[in-house]
Amino acid sequence: MNLYIRYFDKETLVYNADEAVDFLCSIPEIGMNPQIEADVREYVNSDVFFPKRYKVRPRVYFIIIKTEAATMLDFKQKKALRTNNGQQGDRKIVVPPLVNKLNEERQGWYEGSLDFKRVVMVPSTGKHEYRDTRFVARCKAMSGLDCYNRIVDHLRERVDTRSQFPSAKGKNFKFKYLGMWK
Repeated sequence: MNLYIRYFDKETLVYNADEAVDFLCSIPEIGMNPQIEADVREYVNSDVFFPKRYKVRPRVYFIIIKTEAATMLDFKQKKALRTNNGQQGDRKIVVPPLVNKLNEERQGWYEGSLDFKRVVMVPSTGKHEYRDTRFVARCKAMSGLDCYNRIVDHLRERVDTRSQFPSAKGKNFKFKYLGMWK
């Protein structure tokens, strides 16, 4: 098991706890002490594979990541990823089901719900502000993405041009297929 260590722009890939401690001692800002050294050695010897972050001072950390990568290039290219069942090597690209359904061609009626930032004028001050607004519509569409585009096109004609619309892939857009049109 190798270790990737990074502190701001200083980074290295080491092969054991001694090399990790030597690298950390070479950075004066970290202020290496016996407590940090013992903690690093404990992390290296443990079965934990989550990255470990150590606080140097408020809002400043260095990070240690266990990896199977043999070189820094392999680590950067993510060639030694651990899968859920503990096997290394083969990467699986996990695509959320919603993104798959978003582009799936299926003609019919859709119900789309969009949460967006709408610009409205406050009558008492005459100034404008953003308000969270939910818009729900049923429309004929070819896919979930087409439903999103139709809803956004409809809203762009009716609300202030400074209003902000979320991405179709984000959590602020939901849709469901209602059935085939007649």
